[in-house]
Amino acid sequence: MNLEKVFFAFFIVLALTLNFGFFTGEIDNPAHHHSIELIAAIIINLIATILKFGDRSHMGAVLLATSLVANVQLIIAATVWAVVVFANNQIMTGDTMSIIVSLSGGALLANIVSVTLLVAETIISPRESSRTK
Repeated sequence: MNLEKVFFAFFIVLALTLNFGFFTGEIDNPAHHHSIELIAAIIINLIATILKFGDRSHMGAVLLATSLVANVQLIIAATVWAVVVFANNQIMTGDTMSIIVSLSGGALLANIVSVTLLVAETIISPRESSRTK
């Protein structure tokens, strides 16, 4: 078993699940979407993106692109949250939360594409022999 591939897949799937956790709930209810979960999703997505920089294949380029899309959307969502709550000193409204969750949904879609590509690449790649002769 290749430990590097395990870590790679772990962070890609963790990025998807954290983003999904933030995304689920009523879209306009701030009580259903916690800022810590959004921050965790951003951090894990950034780690997943860094891990994708080493792959020079075409599939690696597409995986990197999906991670970059997810990062941009999540960072914009966090920026909207920070501007509304901290810079403008306003309470979170349903309209603003809808914008944040919608951006998270776009990132979720990018993460789904990334995991789908990872699974497809795993299925079509030749298997490495882990047995010693």
